[in-house]
Amino acid sequence: MSKNGGINRSGSDLLDAFAETVLRWPERAAIESPEHTLSYQQLALSAQRLADRLGGRPGPVAVSAGHRPDTAVALLGILMAGGAYVPLDPGFPVERQQRMVEVAGCRLLAGRGAGAQADQLGLPYLELDDEPAAGTATAVAPDDPAYVLFTSGSTGQPKPVVTPRRAISAAVGSLRDLIEVGPDDRVLQFASLNWDTCFEEILPTLTAGGRLVFDPEAHSASFARLLRMVERRGITVLDLPTAFWHELVLHLTEDGEGAELPPSVRLVVIGGEAANPARLADWSRLKSSSRIRLLNTYGCTETTLITHAVDLLGPRTRQPGRAWDPTERAPIGRPLPHVDELLTSDGELLIGGPAVATGYPGLPEATAERFVLRDGQRWFRTGDRAARDQDGVLTPLGRLDHEVKIRGIRVDPAEVEAGLGTHPEVGAAAVTATTLAGRAALVAYVVPRTGGPNPALATELLLYLRERLPGHLVPSRITVVPDLVRTASGKVDRAASHRLHSTAPR
Repeated sequence: MSKNGGINRSGSDLLDAFAETVLRWPERAAIESPEHTLSYQQLALSAQRLADRLGGRPGPVAVSAGHRPDTAVALLGILMAGGAYVPLDPGFPVERQQRMVEVAGCRLLAGRGAGAQADQLGLPYLELDDEPAAGTATAVAPDDPAYVLFTSGSTGQPKPVVTPRRAISAAVGSLRDLIEVGPDDRVLQFASLNWDTCFEEILPTLTAGGRLVFDPEAHSASFARLLRMVERRGITVLDLPTAFWHELVLHLTEDGEGAELPPSVRLVVIGGEAANPARLADWSRLKSSSRIRLLNTYGCTETTLITHAVDLLGPRTRQPGRAWDPTERAPIGRPLPHVDELLTSDGELLIGGPAVATGYPGLPEATAERFVLRDGQRWFRTGDRAARDQDGVLTPLGRLDHEVKIRGIRVDPAEVEAGLGTHPEVGAAAVTATTLAGRAALVAYVVPRTGGPNPALATELLLYLRERLPGHLVPSRITVVPDLVRTASGKVDRAASHRLHSTAPR
């Protein structure tokens, strides 16, 4: 067990750190976008205006979350009001959004230009505006909810995770030290504002005097445009999903003109899934690899952002500029100062400390299964197996359960199977992950309820799921099959069904 005792690991509320930053650098740019730049004082006033209009303790507040400065303003304003931020991707199917606001208990949607979304969800709408702020304050407690996010679950319904303020405050304090963000940094806002990775970009930056940069070129699907924007904006820190980083490395190494990251970049943070050793070997051959910190991170939604980290390559390693052995598995590192860790007898990684989430509201059995008490301490069972080396660094050894990572997001195949099962023509389904075109992807095998093979059913099911599930839960491929492989107890064997039908003639 690793216990980081003796440290004030709960700390002050993260808004205290934000307020101190505003007082210290009121005129410094806090948020930059192509449309405008907000100083720290302007950002604080905008967030306070929203807090005033929400009133004290508004409960869970839904936010139309897109890659815009307004979303960061809404996050801060809701926290100032003592409420809980609940992001809603307007691109999600409406039915999915409706279930999310119902499960979270949202009674209001806030945003800018999102009135139509509020109407679809049947929620009162609060438009962000520029009215003067009264500056009212709301008392908050460490265990008050800070935000509600959703993970994949076996029931086919969104599974909410409630993160308390003590958790996000502790995590952000550790992250500021880990990435050493400061007033000279420009941090790109890249992650989806519906997932907790975005908080790794937003909150350490805005509580340390750095500049958070929004730019649509970050999502242009063109690496050349992304790199030009990074250079033009002077970006110093990139926080990227590992799957995206894999593709970026391929672009850099396969470019005939010797592409490199711009000289402004000092740190690249990756996380969400295991780093491919072959891509690490490619990265280590880049000229900039000895100059740029490549920081590998690990964490779960239920343990609040990053819990473990390690420099894989770059100036903070023992051998800057070394070549990575393509057979060497990438470690996930050591626990951050606010984190307790425990490896069970079967190698499962358990996380304790102030950053553990409250649980899954309305799901007592799921909460009891994953949040456990040991020796009087509360732990989250990650489901990940790991091994510790002599230096205390952890290396991942795979999952104990059937969950998989798609685009860096944890997915329970049973949720996709449940979605397929609601279609009247589906008798049984098996969903698993495989590698397609170098990426982790979901594939589904479906047995029709009645009748013989229906060639059109696969296409129909893809359209059906796209209307009901977020994109990361929609399989890349659906195959209609006559039967599935089952275990001796009669349960569907996902892996065996995939082995049987993925190699069968089509």
